Amino acid sequence: MGTATRNIRRPGSLRSGHGHLKAGAALGLSVAMLMPTAVLAQSEPEEADEAPLATVTVEATAIDPNPNAQVGVPYKARTSGDERHTRPIAETPQTITVLTRSQIEDSGYTDLKQILDSQPGITVGTGENGNAFGDRYIIRGQEARSDVFVDGLRDPGMTTRESFAIEQLEISKGPSSTFGGRGTAGGAINAITKQATIDYNFGKGSVGIGTDQFVRTTADINYSTGNSFAVRANVLYAYELVPDRGPADRERRGLATSAYYTPTDNFSITADYYGLRAHDNPDLGGYLTTDNEPVEVPTYAQAQDFQDTQVDVGTARIRYEFSPNVRLNNLTRYGSSDNGYVLTSANGRTNPRVQLGTHNGWQEVRYFANQTNLYVNAQLAGLDHELIFGAEYTDHKVLNGVYVNALDGSNRLFTGTPNCGTQFCVYDTGGNVVNGLNTLMNRRVTQGRWDQDWGVETISGYVMDTFDIGDLTVFAGLRMDKYKFNLDVQSAALAVTSYEDSDTFWNGHLGLTYKVGGGGVIYASIASSADINGGESDVGTSAGYGGFVIVGGVDVGARPERSWNYEVGTKWNIFDEKLLLTAALFQIDKSDVMEGLSGQDYTSAGTVNTGANRVRGIELEATGNITPEWSVQGGIAIMDSKVTDSFTPANIGQPLANFANNQVQFMSRYQITEDFALGGAVKYKSKRYGGQPDTGAVTGDGSRIVPAYTVLDLFAELHLTDNMELRVNVNNVTNEEYYLAVYRSGAMLYKGDARRVTGTLNISF
Repeated sequence: MGTATRNIRRPGSLRSGHGHLKAGAALGLSVAMLMPTAVLAQSEPEEADEAPLATVTVEATAIDPNPNAQVGVPYKARTSGDERHTRPIAETPQTITVLTRSQIEDSGYTDLKQILDSQPGITVGTGENGNAFGDRYIIRGQEARSDVFVDGLRDPGMTTRESFAIEQLEISKGPSSTFGGRGTAGGAINAITKQATIDYNFGKGSVGIGTDQFVRTTADINYSTGNSFAVRANVLYAYELVPDRGPADRERRGLATSAYYTPTDNFSITADYYGLRAHDNPDLGGYLTTDNEPVEVPTYAQAQDFQDTQVDVGTARIRYEFSPNVRLNNLTRYGSSDNGYVLTSANGRTNPRVQLGTHNGWQEVRYFANQTNLYVNAQLAGLDHELIFGAEYTDHKVLNGVYVNALDGSNRLFTGTPNCGTQFCVYDTGGNVVNGLNTLMNRRVTQGRWDQDWGVETISGYVMDTFDIGDLTVFAGLRMDKYKFNLDVQSAALAVTSYEDSDTFWNGHLGLTYKVGGGGVIYASIASSADINGGESDVGTSAGYGGFVIVGGVDVGARPERSWNYEVGTKWNIFDEKLLLTAALFQIDKSDVMEGLSGQDYTSAGTVNTGANRVRGIELEATGNITPEWSVQGGIAIMDSKVTDSFTPANIGQPLANFANNQVQFMSRYQITEDFALGGAVKYKSKRYGGQPDTGAVTGDGSRIVPAYTVLDLFAELHLTDNMELRVNVNNVTNEEYYLAVYRSGAMLYKGDARRVTGTLNISF
């Protein structure tokens, strides 16, 4: 008779430890199923010999508490963490890139901007005030710095975002206002957080050390009392010097807790808290010469420089199931985020002597949100419908201000330093780095006045439906947003000017998928978005960066900016649904763009709905397992952007700013033996032009070009015991000197991290 074998494979997670319950259950169930057959085989050997049993493989994998995970496929999620996507990702008519916790951990990246910069279709930009340090995302050429969501609710403000509490990260490409409301012209980023579960107890701790004084410790513990109550806690501490740019550094401290209570089978309550304290001494890198040559400057960050983020968020979830076909979810959140920075830049673009400058700002963000979704499965006109009726209320407030810097004039280099004037210079007259460069300015910082008080209150309602007609599936949605906007601007003379606006706008989406067999679908979709005048909370009335546009000092009633996404594609969920292949052709048309006047980018002067742009492209993605040992995640984006209309005729035909036409990312992991795995990742971005989001890039004479780059990462993982593994990451293996983005004048060129080597010991219990 045939033999039963136990073949253990664990791509991407610990073999045992907190996963022992699932592995044991799987093995026990297999043994129980085989027992009657084994007994029969012993009593009737002749028949057993004629019909031998097939080999049975039992795969023991660690428990994954993520309910959206694809079992046994560490880089692939089966479903979205947003339940309004009622079908699996492989059946959704939209490009949605999902990064699982396993993929994020293997990558070696921890901050959200590092994780997102590695993905095709996304670039990291620069900006003013609360996001001058680079926490600005651009999806398919469109601003997305205010389109970050946590568990389906907008996360306002320009904060430093960490990954320690993220279960999976979802990047929806194309306009998504039906789901997200205002904005989301190029897409949205939704972080799905770790939640308590009653299914099992588990714990995991990790300790990492590395070059440039890198240290990172985390703990993730879930405790269940039985069938009705569970708590989960995630803790973080991390510190590192910016690779090869010390004393610039980064520090993170975080705590995320979740409590789950289900007194009955059809009712549950979840309460969460998320807290993060981030303290950085940032490095703004070099600058571009007038000939577009990158110039690297010695680390000039001042000892008193800082970029601080303090986040506290509380969330309550209620879920009630009226019947198997009707359930209600309610999500309520209150959060605060205090952000501030005083930092230094180096500029020699128009001056042969490199001189230092100061940038500063602070934010106090307060927000309240409540979202209710009623899910109804009903038969209408002979078809089974998955209906969602939703209502949302949000109240977002952001107070922006400035710091007062008292500088030590005794350290200035005046006489004998040509072309440096009264500035602080990096080099002396002999071309040598000045003594005490990192304490040269000797700042004494105090918090100053507020200059912008921004707020948006919104009431929203929406309905979505999904239904099948044979092999054809229809996805549809319609959303109404009614908002009230207010902005107070305070001048240096403490004079306050107030602006108000209100409007109602509608958005929708319609998608079709058709099953073609073998795990494949073809799809087509159309979706819209709208963004309000003044939708960016950190720029006041700066028309060129998404601020509130006024003409002649008054609000003249600008219409919302409009975007439409047209997409056709195909998805193939193959190899027993272990590998998802996606190909999509898309076009985004944006109209009614509010522009700043040429040459007056920082004034409150602007034009109303005079601009338009277009982005076309193709994206290819592969996610999952090619074989049980080989996991992959990556994609290619080939795009083209163009300003199609503008108040300034010279802008027409220009590409969008901070937009890389060609982008590639591919990550691969291979389980060489049961205990040893190797992996790596490559990311490539073609050149980008600096400029403003409203009027496109500046090309030709006076252009600001961020050079193309390719970065290679490697990692290895070794199982030391059933409960312990060691992972080694080498990020930027070749120590590539590369840059993420350029300030519009070329005065700041944001530098990517140099090579970093880390080792992380993971322990499960």
